[in-house]
Amino acid sequence: MTISSRLSSHLSSWLGTWPADGPRSLIVTSSPRRTQPGWDGNIRPVAGIATPDGAVLSVPEESVEEIRALGDSLDEIAPLLPTAVDRPGWRFYAGVFRWSEEPIPFDRPGVWLPREHESVLPWLKPFNGDVLVGFEHGEIAAGVGRKLHDRWGHELAVVTENNHRGRGWAKRLVSQAAERVLDDGAVPTYLHSPTNEASARTADACGFPDRGWRILGIFPSDPGR
Repeated sequence: MTISSRLSSHLSSWLGTWPADGPRSLIVTSSPRRTQPGWDGNIRPVAGIATPDGAVLSVPEESVEEIRALGDSLDEIAPLLPTAVDRPGWRFYAGVFRWSEEPIPFDRPGVWLPREHESVLPWLKPFNGDVLVGFEHGEIAAGVGRKLHDRWGHELAVVTENNHRGRGWAKRLVSQAAERVLDDGAVPTYLHSPTNEASARTADACGFPDRGWRILGIFPSDPGR
């Protein structure tokens, strides 16, 4: 299966359909996953992807017709979504959605560990896949967690400990983790806030280009990516 086929399978499974029909089109659809716990046990009633060619917005089945009636564009619908899916007080969010077909190769400084391993830092334990960690002077300098959304899409998240920053840990570990995801038959994805310049630099440096795609959702507060 090609990388593009893996990505299409992932997004179709995650959203209910993929891709959008054509330039500037907006599809409002549904998936059983809007009412099912995700990788961390939380339910995400709204999920979507916007590209320069259109957008797919996935909402609970009972809300599809109501949301379609709110407008013809994402700009019209977005601010009304939280109330429409019974999440008043939440807010619409659009982050940067990236994926890699060919990670930029570096050395492989990380070690894969089960997330229950005694050496794994607390922030890595909630992930639902094994984790990749880099050790320096006997302590974990950085780590990458995998969010296993489905068999075709594995999202990577990286954190470098404060006293180990500026040494290239993030880009090297993300690249190594992306190679593992590709070997496992999935596509590695990487999400971050549009204002997170450090995360954007890491993505650029290890082969996750910004193609102008955006991840859509609603959140009770700033997701902090």
